[in-house]
Amino acid sequence: MNPVPRFSTELLLRAQPVKVLLLDVDGVLTDGGLYFSEAGETLKRFHTLDGHGLKLLQRAGITPAVVSGRDSPALRMRLQALGITQLRLGTEDKAPAAQAILQSLGLDWDAAAAMGDDWPDLPLLTRAAFAAAPPDAHPEVRARAHWVSQRAAGAGAVRELCDLLLLASGHYPRELEAALR
Repeated sequence: MNPVPRFSTELLLRAQPVKVLLLDVDGVLTDGGLYFSEAGETLKRFHTLDGHGLKLLQRAGITPAVVSGRDSPALRMRLQALGITQLRLGTEDKAPAAQAILQSLGLDWDAAAAMGDDWPDLPLLTRAAFAAAPPDAHPEVRARAHWVSQRAAGAGAVRELCDLLLLASGHYPRELEAALR
């Protein structure tokens, strides 16, 4: 069975050693908009395609991790529902936060992929073995990414990256076959 997603051999080889995916939230897992209720509560919109992709990564032994400058109950609720336990929230200095996650997993940057959309994400993107960005990311971020998704942030960009990582790791066909049963 031939998988539908198509990625270059070069991209798949670059992504092959990835064991952890470091993600920003606003502008990556969400559309980047900030919504506030009348009570001042932060509301966020997440896409189910991204969530399912992250669950597939976990089954394949690739750890999703979140490093975000923001923190909110809505975000924590979504991450908990997805079973994401590696997270550093409310941190503006993302490189040390990501380094702590890598150390806790016994990994280094050569086993990391990262997806971000703006300047605070650049330290992760420039250190990670595989750097990705959504198409609406800042131009400086896109220029440093190895790959830019076709789908927008908060609308399946992370799922595309998950598919790429699943293909690179050899787990995509097995997961697709299981879904077809």
